[in-house]
Amino acid sequence: MNRRKTTSRGTSPAMKINHQPPRLLIVHIAVPSWANICPNLCEALQNFFSIACSLMGPSRMSLFSLYTVQNQHECVLPFVQVRGNFIRLQACISELRMLQVEGCHRPPHTLLPLAVEDGLQQFKQYSSHMGSSAAQPRSSLEITVLTSQPGKEVVKELEEGLKDINLLSVRRLQVVEVTKGIQEHTDSPSPPEEPSNDESSILEADIVLETLDNDVVSMEVFFKTWLQNTETDQENIHLFLTPESLPSSSRAKDNPICLKCDLQERFLSPSLLPGTADGVSKIDDPKGDISTLYQMASLSSDSPHKLQVIKALKSSGICESLTYGLPFILRPTSCWQLDWDELETNQQHFHALCHCLLKRDWLLLARGEPLIRRPNQNPPACSFYVITPSHSLTLLVKLVATRELMLPGFFPLLSEDPPEDSLQIIESTLDSLELGLTYNPLQVESHLYSHLSRAHSKPQGRLSTSWASRGLRKGGQMQTSRARTTVVPLPVAPAPARTLKMSAASKASSGTFLPSDSEEEYPSQT
Repeated sequence: MNRRKTTSRGTSPAMKINHQPPRLLIVHIAVPSWANICPNLCEALQNFFSIACSLMGPSRMSLFSLYTVQNQHECVLPFVQVRGNFIRLQACISELRMLQVEGCHRPPHTLLPLAVEDGLQQFKQYSSHMGSSAAQPRSSLEITVLTSQPGKEVVKELEEGLKDINLLSVRRLQVVEVTKGIQEHTDSPSPPEEPSNDESSILEADIVLETLDNDVVSMEVFFKTWLQNTETDQENIHLFLTPESLPSSSRAKDNPICLKCDLQERFLSPSLLPGTADGVSKIDDPKGDISTLYQMASLSSDSPHKLQVIKALKSSGICESLTYGLPFILRPTSCWQLDWDELETNQQHFHALCHCLLKRDWLLLARGEPLIRRPNQNPPACSFYVITPSHSLTLLVKLVATRELMLPGFFPLLSEDPPEDSLQIIESTLDSLELGLTYNPLQVESHLYSHLSRAHSKPQGRLSTSWASRGLRKGGQMQTSRARTTVVPLPVAPAPARTLKMSAASKASSGTFLPSDSEEEYPSQT
């Protein structure tokens, strides 16, 4: 564990938000639960990749590979670049959807560690081949095992099978147990797991166990965590609470309060998706406002973005029409470079701030400080923000309009009572509406997934011709159902029991590294 942390600390500062870790997904298949999981999993993957392959701006997901473990382990899709590769990923999902379960209720215990080991070797081979390419920086691998088997048993299998394997290049190993709606199909309840003191089961990489409901929305939400920033090399925001206007004799001036925070997007900007918003997002222009912090962090800023609180406001003291841009979430930082005492104190102060603001019914008005202040230079343009507390350990940050941006507007106040006939008509109309307590965006669908999928599926000249020509002929028939591989899967050992089952497309590659579809059309993705 210590060695793994030491390795991560040596990561180059340039490898930040714009270089999220490569992902290896291993689908652990057993009957009869697979028949219930497969449709939801495939739809969720299809929806997720329609978004992930379309996003402009800094790359949020670089490489992806898919393995299945059944009566044997199979590399369905060796590592490919995600951006611009929707057609290949869609073919992979189609293959997964058509996968026939071979009657294996409990896959052999040795196969799952073999799939992890083989995927790791695949990644090392790919990284070695692409190491000289600036478009594919070296990184550590995140491995996710999706299973319907009892999660603790799967973790035990992995611990036992991987205890002698070098996992220093594994950033995270995660077991996700799909639970809801399939328990009735399991053979029998497993006995409770006894904690083990055997030191041989301690791995260099943590194994994280999570559970996941067997429905499309839950799986979508899980996969979308892959698009979020997970780096902890540096905090994103310094929030200064002590006003600059205090006299130098003030005691508060001697002990200024600065909260160190991480930034999280609340939702994806529509401007990062083709054909979904007017105008073009200027993603390469590192402006001084927080709405481009995601891009600024990808440019390896040497210091966190600074917000200076200048005054407090009553919650009712600002009109929503004055806020604009995407909202962001602030939370206490989890930067590993801070010691534990500082992290704990910072979180306690953050908690106290949320509590006090809610108690007083206050908001904060803050000014964004420029990243670099040069002496003897005119003050640069800056942005202003309102910071709103919540009942969770977070703050909401939104841009607010300033004098220079304001247009004149004159809005008459409501009179006391509207005309009686109009009042009755509107009252009757409102009574016919369904009344909900809250807005849940997971229940509102804009058909964006289907829009993006159709956009990806349209013929694109040479790309579509090239893809069609890649079908493999077998017995005089064109075979195009399997996703074409980029790297030949490595046999883990010469013994027959450890031979990897390969798709026909994998065998045809004969060890040759071939460009992905996206690399033909998009020669460089940085």
